[in-house]
Amino acid sequence: MGAGPGDPELITVKAHKVLQKADVVLYDNLANKELLAITKEDCEKIYVGKRPYQDYTPQETIHELILEKAFSKGVVVRLKGGDPYIFGRGFEEVLFAREHGIQTHYIPGITSMQASGFEDIPLTHRAVSEGIWAITGTKKDGSLSKDLKLSMQSNATVVVYMGMKKAPEIAAVYVQEGKGDTPVAVIQHASLPHKKSVVGRVKDLPELIRVNALTYPAIIIIGWVIRVQEGARSDRPFL
Repeated sequence: MGAGPGDPELITVKAHKVLQKADVVLYDNLANKELLAITKEDCEKIYVGKRPYQDYTPQETIHELILEKAFSKGVVVRLKGGDPYIFGRGFEEVLFAREHGIQTHYIPGITSMQASGFEDIPLTHRAVSEGIWAITGTKKDGSLSKDLKLSMQSNATVVVYMGMKKAPEIAAVYVQEGKGDTPVAVIQHASLPHKKSVVGRVKDLPELIRVNALTYPAIIIIGWVIRVQEGARSDRPFL
């Protein structure tokens, strides 16, 4: 089940109904804890979070809990921030459950990049961006995705998930390709009251993050769609 980008009101009607029936909820670090209040009184709630670059619940432990609770309790909700099938390892858990005879259902959630709209940044805009590249900033081996260079050959909007630690590398790639002046936005806690964001040029990305004290969870958006907001928000001129 996708918990959405943070605001608890952004889950689907189906997700709300299923949470009311849940016997167990395994929730991660990015799922808003307010969603747990939707569950029935005797629902068991277990935190299985993974904070970036900090202690985390091993995937094997999550698998064991899915198996144990499904057979001992009944309806298990695996509540994951954003959408569980977009850099969320959700399908790995679905496959594990099915391999052990557990019936599964997928309930999508609004992914974090869609919350860019709250900052007046559309992911596509006619005559500006014809598509979207969603890229992980850190692959399994810790390296930056090579898809970043491929995405720069188009006019598509580039969204980097889990890329804050890779900000210097991302900026360097754009500078090397002669695209350092491409607009960039960093958005933290996009749909919540304590959201923070900054707009600038991708060549200055590490400095923008440092000066504005931005941290996880945050997404990095790169592309000329960011300039579209100039006509919508006079209080936030392009830097």
